[in-house]
Amino acid sequence: MRLDIAKKALALGLGLTLLAGCGGGAEEAADGPVELSFWAWAPDIDKVVDKWNAAHPDTKVVVSKQAQGDELVTKLLTAAKGGNPPDLAQVEFQSLPTLVSNDVVADIAEGAAVAKDKFAPGVWDQVTLGGAGVYAVPQDSGPMMFYYRADLFEQYGLEVPTTWDEYARTARDLRAKAPDKFLGTFSSNDPGWFAGLAQQAGASWWSVDGDTWKVSVDDAATKKVAQYWSGLVAEGAVDKSPMYTPEWNKALNDGVQIGWLSAVWAPGVLKGNAESTAGKWAMAPMPQWDASKPRTGNWGGSTTAVTAGSKHQKAATEFAVWLNTDPTAVAALVTQSGIYPAATSAQEALTNPPAFFPNQPDFYTTAAKIAATSSGFTWGPNVNVTYTTYRNAMAEAISGGADLVPSLAKMQSATVDDMKANGFTVGN
Repeated sequence: MRLDIAKKALALGLGLTLLAGCGGGAEEAADGPVELSFWAWAPDIDKVVDKWNAAHPDTKVVVSKQAQGDELVTKLLTAAKGGNPPDLAQVEFQSLPTLVSNDVVADIAEGAAVAKDKFAPGVWDQVTLGGAGVYAVPQDSGPMMFYYRADLFEQYGLEVPTTWDEYARTARDLRAKAPDKFLGTFSSNDPGWFAGLAQQAGASWWSVDGDTWKVSVDDAATKKVAQYWSGLVAEGAVDKSPMYTPEWNKALNDGVQIGWLSAVWAPGVLKGNAESTAGKWAMAPMPQWDASKPRTGNWGGSTTAVTAGSKHQKAATEFAVWLNTDPTAVAALVTQSGIYPAATSAQEALTNPPAFFPNQPDFYTTAAKIAATSSGFTWGPNVNVTYTTYRNAMAEAISGGADLVPSLAKMQSATVDDMKANGFTVGN
């Protein structure tokens, strides 16, 4: 594989250079069956891998269950530095740039580019770093949608909002009819949620051109989102309690929170946090900024990446493509691991609704249509800094009853300062 020389410079910030070819590992000829190590956290993914091993006796994949998030990133960085990384790893979309800039994952374009058409363009964009290469195969995605208590919408005579203007009016109408209830909340502790809302509005917080990164966390689209929610919070039209707290869980269960802007994996959360409300919820597309051009953002999702240190990158890439595009493999990921597949055909093949939504037989048909409108987004090499600043700045603004928009400047400044401190070239 060839990686454009200019694109290699995105790794220079840490004194590392992305190597030409398929990454840093030299392909070794096998004298017998190849064994590939795979770090992953999806539940029962080893049972899916068993199907590969049964059909591919010359290439055995061994799963090692890991924690996800920052803990896995740190472990991968350490393993790569020590010269003993796995061959493959399940990596969240937002973590890829950090691993690319540290030469932990390989550019697998030569073997994986054939899978491009299997995914929505907005999903595929997230594994290419703006077209610099292909650094993983999408595994599962988190297209965002609107969940609402259908029974309470009927009780209060509410219409499902299709635009953000309608969402604001519905939130106000609900408060007028039932002052103890909210259509939703602005959550200062969930930057991934806010990033998804910004994506839907057309934001892209990072981009890379040659050896220069551009950071746009405070762009016009993101400011529009922050200003919108700032207004709703200020007038009391929506709640301002963080998600995933005992209080928020209780509000879902008690019908105090009758709507939730979430992702396709929300039924599992609702089942765990508000089990008594099964069959009372419904799902619809996100409210739109421009109803003539439907879009959604993503909250969550992961990929299968091949490491730069793997000695069997070709075989590892073949497995990564199989795992996330082969109909049998993806069906097993759905049934065994409970994921929402990134592959478009697999999304369209889902028929039975989640058990928590027996009243909505078209749940996955609707979800597939929504997923097809996912916005593209380029993640940067220090998402953790941006997210931490979001939590601190937004919480401070909410607590002080202040405008949310200035928090974006703090996020922008912290992100740029951190990148420059680590040697990245950041342009205007």
